Amino acid sequence: MPDVAVVGAGPNGLAAAAVMARAGLSVELFEAGKTIGGGARTSEVMQPGYFHDICSAVHPMAVASPFFKAFELSRRVNLITPELSYGSPLDGGRAALAYRSLDRTAAGLGRDGAAYRRLMEPLVDRIDGIIEFTQDQLLRIPRNPMAAGLFGLRTLEQGSGLWNARFKEELAPALLSGVAAHPISRQPSLAASGGGLMLGALGHAGGWPIPEGGSASIAAAMADDIVAHGGVIHTDAPINRLEDLPPVRAMLLNVAPQGLLNMAGAALPARYRGALESFRYGNGSCKVDFILSGPVPWTARELANAGTVHLGGTRAEVARSENEVSAGRHPERPYVLVAQQSRFDSGRTPDGHHTLWAYCHVPTGSTRDMTEAISAQLERFAPGFRDLVVESKAITAAQLAQYNRNYVGGDFSAGTMDMLNLVQRPVVSRVPWRTPLRGVYLCSSSTPPGPGVTGMPGYHAAKYALQDIFGLPVPALGLTGR
Repeated sequence: MPDVAVVGAGPNGLAAAAVMARAGLSVELFEAGKTIGGGARTSEVMQPGYFHDICSAVHPMAVASPFFKAFELSRRVNLITPELSYGSPLDGGRAALAYRSLDRTAAGLGRDGAAYRRLMEPLVDRIDGIIEFTQDQLLRIPRNPMAAGLFGLRTLEQGSGLWNARFKEELAPALLSGVAAHPISRQPSLAASGGGLMLGALGHAGGWPIPEGGSASIAAAMADDIVAHGGVIHTDAPINRLEDLPPVRAMLLNVAPQGLLNMAGAALPARYRGALESFRYGNGSCKVDFILSGPVPWTARELANAGTVHLGGTRAEVARSENEVSAGRHPERPYVLVAQQSRFDSGRTPDGHHTLWAYCHVPTGSTRDMTEAISAQLERFAPGFRDLVVESKAITAAQLAQYNRNYVGGDFSAGTMDMLNLVQRPVVSRVPWRTPLRGVYLCSSSTPPGPGVTGMPGYHAAKYALQDIFGLPVPALGLTGR
């Protein structure tokens, strides 16, 4: 019998399994889908030879996450990092551009360039301390108080009515709101500003990499390491109850709180069960994949060199769109997050063609196909876009929930993105990955540090399982000495 069972082969389940296997334990990983990856899958969605990322596409945390740093992901996967991390177009052919170079970025922001630099430079200079603070337990004294303090003060500023106090023009605020809209949250808010400032600082400190071959290459590298250390991966193997697992000393569950309720049922103490039942999920997303006969004809031509483009217009327009979703409405002009992977990774498509990855936020459980609204925003900033569309395919929020049981209502963040839910994720605890059941740990994005392809929820759960159950330290995870 194995020592450890892991449920769910998304990035966090794979991280947990890799840590446990590296520690010398026998590990079996169970995945309900026919392929591994969860939020890091790549597939020929519409036509052979056209490879689309199913969920995650661009990976700022691939070189910044403490787990991926220790795992030496950049030595296992070819990470292509555009010099232009992301951009936000405005009407009239203007665009705010976030280059890896903070100097170059500030130079393009007109009268607000110096103010933008003053906002971001202290974060870029202390990016390691900020990542350590945001990717670890929030309920403890930070190891780098200066980095945490500067990050906190800027989060308060950009998450409040003071968010425009530094600025006189439209470009810098649009750039900040575009990246702050990655979390599904109203604007301004602390969750949006905190997530946006961290991602923005990463855009200048190390860039936003695109994995060659798609996000599935990250999952494949993790799976290869698990198997190399004796782990076994079962696909097409749904686990509906804890009793479906073999007898093991530790179970690490990459499931949402609702999944843990379904699996453990009455075995959970009433108070903990109540906390899981009251856990709040966020709004959803509608994703649209495109096959194009040529590159997107951006009016602001520099955007052709951006790995990611945030469509929404001015800061006020982005805020209006996100706040409509928070109020339960489908915005007429949604904020759209666009990734241009095939522009940098030619193996994604046949010669001369491109794929385009896009999504917008919608109310939870939405069944509305947002292809027309997304296409209209693309046409707004890239006239002629519609003429290039060979084929498109949408997946609604309701369909996302069917695709992945962790995406309740189509919420791929696996929990509302607000300050309360970041602390109470899913319970208020210094070790929220532990459950009251001996040997059972939760390691999904519903635990800290939350969403994103970081591997950190899995890493944290594995760390405590090793300590509590096996009396073992966290093993070395890098390639050296394999």
